Amino acid sequence: MWIARSLFLFVVAGLCEIGGGYLVWQWLRNGRSLWVGALGGGILFLYGIVPTLQPAHFGRVYAAYGGVFVILSLLWGWRMDQTAPDLYDVLGGALCLLGVIVIMYWPR
Repeated sequence: MWIARSLFLFVVAGLCEIGGGYLVWQWLRNGRSLWVGALGGGILFLYGIVPTLQPAHFGRVYAAYGGVFVILSLLWGWRMDQTAPDLYDVLGGALCLLGVIVIMYWPR
């Protein structure tokens, strides 16, 4: 059960980081309202909180989160920018996911 909770927290953290960063991007790069940027900043603040709920230590959590971030970023780009991942994106994402499993969940 803790693995499911941990994976859920990784996804929530990723959505906060990518979503918050996306809103800041929209504000600075695409001329959206300051409120869009401020909302993005608030969501990025939440991103800083969510990983603290993970059961492992900081280094392990952030190392494993990096792999989750790669996969979520590719999915976000596919959905929001209509840029489908190519074969090498999928291969790289699979390697990152393997790294997440080894770093975070492999028995010690």
